[in-house]
Amino acid sequence: MLRQRVLTAIVLVALALWAILGWSGEAFALGFAGVAALAAWEWSALAGVGALPARLGYVALVAALLLGVAFTPVGAGPTLLWAAVPWWVLAAVAVLRYPAGDRFWAQRVPRLAAGVLVLVPAWTALVGLRGDGSGAVLVLYLMGVIWTADTAAYFCGRRWGRRKLAPGVSPGKTWEGFYGALAGGVALAAACAVPLGYGGQQLPGFLLLALATVVSSVLGDLFESLVKRVAGIKDSGTILPGHGGVMDRIDSLTAGAPIFVVGLGLLGSPA
Repeated sequence: MLRQRVLTAIVLVALALWAILGWSGEAFALGFAGVAALAAWEWSALAGVGALPARLGYVALVAALLLGVAFTPVGAGPTLLWAAVPWWVLAAVAVLRYPAGDRFWAQRVPRLAAGVLVLVPAWTALVGLRGDGSGAVLVLYLMGVIWTADTAAYFCGRRWGRRKLAPGVSPGKTWEGFYGALAGGVALAAACAVPLGYGGQQLPGFLLLALATVVSSVLGDLFESLVKRVAGIKDSGTILPGHGGVMDRIDSLTAGAPIFVVGLGLLGSPA
């Protein structure tokens, strides 16, 4: 299982690097739209939709919304991302209060709506951040922060994990792992700040943004875990050997990307 997981991860990282660094802006937007469509297909099952026409209809709805975002006026993307901020605050409340609110999330419509709010802002953030390729380095940095935090959380949790972070939602996660994630994300941010142009007076804000990105990425993971627990499903899918489904691989990014892009806009251009 570990070998399979590692091999799949290597392939995924290679594909991500190729897409981020080598594809045109249009190809990147279309490629990630495909990823979002696969995730929407999995989310429809998490929402309790079983009929094939209904599941395809949900995928079509998400695709149509992505197309609508793509044709919004230039500059509207960052404005749309602000809608993700109150949504993820509500998602945090849902995770912290669980199992209170279980009956609400047991309903199909809230879970379907949540899928739209999870996937559409994430696509908007990544496509807008990368642009025609000029933001490729920032996309790599964002993914690096999330992957570093996730890896640090895993190893710190295994080594020192004692206190459960959200036992009702994800029993395997610990506060010690969470602190490790924060430390790993901030350490990478500190190493990348000056090369990315965010040194000097912008450095504290850049490190705070890394903290916010890591916290939101953990929230994205926990919220998907909440939905899976309500649905009684362990993995969102089986398309990725050793990793489960597409949603299982991008759950952290769905929350981390919009928060990062909104925060980067507040931070301003590099000095």
